[in-house]
Amino acid sequence: MTLPSVELLLVAGRAVFLVFSFVLAAIAFTAWRRSAQGQTNQLLAQTNTVLQRLAALETRIDATKVALSQLGERLDRPLQPASAATGGTPGYQIAIRLAKGGASREELMAGCGLSLSEAELVHRLHGQANLRN
Repeated sequence: MTLPSVELLLVAGRAVFLVFSFVLAAIAFTAWRRSAQGQTNQLLAQTNTVLQRLAALETRIDATKVALSQLGERLDRPLQPASAATGGTPGYQIAIRLAKGGASREELMAGCGLSLSEAELVHRLHGQANLRN
């Protein structure tokens, strides 16, 4: 048996080294690609979560805008008391008649459901002391 020449051994060694290097590079590239794909999937999942939260925030903002506009409309509309619409409530008309008849503030409060300040006002404006002047 003859021994192969040194040159043949060197060429074979280079070929084995090149094949080993290519296999190692292929394994490294495949691992890098899997890692990049995993990071991409994770990033997509996080992006979807952020988009869902943004959509929820948008719906809450829209609901808040609607509530604020309704509240603004309620604040812009002046509340009209019932007396302005009907020309005076019957309680005030009765209180005025009672005050002209000499009723006290307490009687006005009890009989007509007026507050103390309302009864005092009606008594001052329409009471018997005012009618004498």
